[in-house]
Amino acid sequence: MSKLHPAIGRVTARIIERSKDSRRRYLELMDAEAEKFPNRGALSCSNLAHGFAAALDDKAAIKSGRGANLAIVTAYNDMLSAHQPYGRYPEAMKLYAREIGATAQVAGGVPAMCDGVTQGQLGMELSLFSRDVIALSTGIALSHAMFDGMALLGICDKIVPGLVIGALRFGHLPAIFVPSGPMPSGLANKEKQKVRQLYAEGKATRADLLESESASYHSPGTCTFYGTANSNQMMLELMGLHIPGASFVPPGTPLRSALTRKAVHRLTEIGREGDDYRPMGRVVDEKAIVNAAVGLLATGGSTNHAIHIPAMARAAGIRIDWQDLDELSAAVPLIARVYPNGGADVNHFHAAGGMGYVIRELLDAGLAHGDVLTVAEGGMAAYADEPYLEGDTLAFRPAPKISGDDTILSPVAAPFHPDGGMRLVQGNLGRATFKTSAVEPDRYTIEAPARVFDSQEAVQTAFKAGELDRDVIVVVRFQGPRANGMPELHKLTPPLGVLQDKGFKVALVTDGRMSGASGKVPAAIHVTPEALGGGPLSQVQDGDVIRLCANTGSLEVLADLSTRTPAKPGEAMQGMGRELFAMLRAHADGAEQGGSAMLAEAGL
Repeated sequence: MSKLHPAIGRVTARIIERSKDSRRRYLELMDAEAEKFPNRGALSCSNLAHGFAAALDDKAAIKSGRGANLAIVTAYNDMLSAHQPYGRYPEAMKLYAREIGATAQVAGGVPAMCDGVTQGQLGMELSLFSRDVIALSTGIALSHAMFDGMALLGICDKIVPGLVIGALRFGHLPAIFVPSGPMPSGLANKEKQKVRQLYAEGKATRADLLESESASYHSPGTCTFYGTANSNQMMLELMGLHIPGASFVPPGTPLRSALTRKAVHRLTEIGREGDDYRPMGRVVDEKAIVNAAVGLLATGGSTNHAIHIPAMARAAGIRIDWQDLDELSAAVPLIARVYPNGGADVNHFHAAGGMGYVIRELLDAGLAHGDVLTVAEGGMAAYADEPYLEGDTLAFRPAPKISGDDTILSPVAAPFHPDGGMRLVQGNLGRATFKTSAVEPDRYTIEAPARVFDSQEAVQTAFKAGELDRDVIVVVRFQGPRANGMPELHKLTPPLGVLQDKGFKVALVTDGRMSGASGKVPAAIHVTPEALGGGPLSQVQDGDVIRLCANTGSLEVLADLSTRTPAKPGEAMQGMGRELFAMLRAHADGAEQGGSAMLAEAGL
């Protein structure tokens, strides 16, 4: 392990100093919670009897107080391909717990929506705030004071951040995330994207498109492109919340079962009653948050984490902002090429060396903190190993030192790109995120007249009418947390890609989000302050020249906005349950703070 890179040390020190008071208050609260609820023996007899009344096979053990009782918080449903395998997990996990004299109960379930189903639909306007609902549901599940540890079953976009936020408020307990793994590789992602673009041009039929999508998303397991779900798994390893190497082992395999068994056993070893106490609130510290950000940048992960990382950090009393991410990005090279910033999927990434290779490279280059507490013995160095089976026994060995495919994984000494590709752009339009890792460098600077829209459907209509066949910066506003829940604007990717391929200078500026699969078109996303409430985007007009430059970090409109009246959004949010989320929209804070109503109102 090399000496820490000075930029990593500088940013970490700044976060520690900025977080000093809030982190102290958090840790004091967790210490107090541990003293107040040392075990389920603090419950009254009536409380406790209710807690084990239905635990038919484990009633005697829970009643006697023998062994740890583990909470399973599950995001199972069988509509999400990534979460479908979780259906049988609790049954198996209870057996694994009994092997070592422990017990496990399903403490609660959390909602789990699929952004792949809701992309471009009204339901997507519930997506970001589902993270708050998941965090609240996690809190309810863990509120019974019955448990000595937390096994958290979740994978996809808002689900992992929501589980992290909720579980951190019970950070006096140890926690391990238990994944299920990716589906087998299907139709290559670039082929899928090609059909999408052909459909946008009217050169492929709906039947062609459905056949392509079905060949890509085809079985249980996580979708194989490197979007938010797989970025979540990568970050959990770098935060020390997985069993090492657990992220991308396929579902339904003996190795996957062995890793789940290890997670259950390990939870009982790191509880308060033992001599290796590793509470979640101590594992997730400032260095762990920096490690998560470094991993995101080194692998070209999802832009959604520019929102999720600050939100998760706040739940642990830690303050991180986009300036921190920008400075880390300048220091961390891109060492992975996984779609959309390459042709490979996560199965190819895993086969080429995967997380073990990435983590060892980062540690050896001094780009990640090795001196951190993790759920595994040996600190972060343990995550440079990969799991395998010796017969029926789980074992670990060093990850490959040489990439198995140098088009997918490269060493830090010869990276695909010298920086992590997630840059802060700012100016008189506000602050925004620009992901450069999938954008050609000659498109880092775009200066063109604006065409202003209030929805992605309006952009599609203009595109089909040929109104955008020119150099243009497409502005899509009233897409922020308070306006409509900050949906991902997935429908914009194919038409803007078509315009770019025609040779036009094209960019997107929006207070909304793009998918974790943000692609080749330059985009300033998450613009804050958002348009609702009079943010600068509400004053931009058609024809205003906008300059977006990743090199200089600028986001400017070359017009005087001071005399203009802010535009107003359209219809109220009604239908598809959106009206139920009015309170969350009204109280949400900005994207850079995490876009959360719950955290804002809790004063975190």
